[in-house]
Amino acid sequence: MPEALRFTRTGAGAVGVAILVLLVALAVFGPFLAPHPLDRPVGIPYEGPSADAPLGTDFLGRDVLSRTLWGGRSVIALAGIAVLVAYAGGLAVGLAAGYSRGLLDPILMRAADVLLSLPALLFLLVLVTGLGSSRVVLVLGVALIQLPLIARIIRSATQAQSVRGFVEAAAARGERTSAILARELLPNIVPTIAADIGLRLTYAIILVASVNFLGLGLQPPDADWGLMVSENRSGLNLNPLAVLAPATLIALLTIAVNLVGDAVARAQGVSATAVGARA
Repeated sequence: MPEALRFTRTGAGAVGVAILVLLVALAVFGPFLAPHPLDRPVGIPYEGPSADAPLGTDFLGRDVLSRTLWGGRSVIALAGIAVLVAYAGGLAVGLAAGYSRGLLDPILMRAADVLLSLPALLFLLVLVTGLGSSRVVLVLGVALIQLPLIARIIRSATQAQSVRGFVEAAAARGERTSAILARELLPNIVPTIAADIGLRLTYAIILVASVNFLGLGLQPPDADWGLMVSENRSGLNLNPLAVLAPATLIALLTIAVNLVGDAVARAQGVSATAVGARA
């Protein structure tokens, strides 16, 4: 088995990968399998399961199965893009701060501390309310929340590696700082990144789903698992599947990402908890 897939040898890792692959496949191919248009009523509101609507209908009489098949794209895509954006910024800030020998380190870290001091969900809600409900604002807001903690984790790992002999030898040879960061430091903090990225993605999924649940993210008639839970909670006693189907998929997604992240961390010989504590 390739070294990169070592984490799948564990039972938890294999289960996590299997669930994650199924959910990603559902998000990618689900819309093509939807039996009805996502915004067209097919029956009375909160009608129970039937041959035409296997999961029943929602508060507007739309097919719950079709909307569920559509709803995973936004959760997975927005959370994934937000984590990538956060890591792009966090890597740049963390590497620069960790390798810096001057004032750059305290300046960058104090700026990160200011962002860390803000309540995450409250900050995101204020941002979305002020700038409007759009995918771009939601992604940037989640990324900004994640960035300072990522920067602190990368900084800590960079400081630990920057005193190693191979880094000092590269500096003595006169290599540029950018080359030292890219060739010497970055490859050696990959295990730390691998141990942390699962936690970041889980947190991003929860934030995206929470904002959509509160009605401040994606807006109707968009189909989103978090938004579906919010829209249909008043009819829980009439057609519980309208809430349980998307809620279960969100839960399975976060569990799968946690299992995979923990398995990757163990395979790299790094504890995800220890990585978080170092920040």
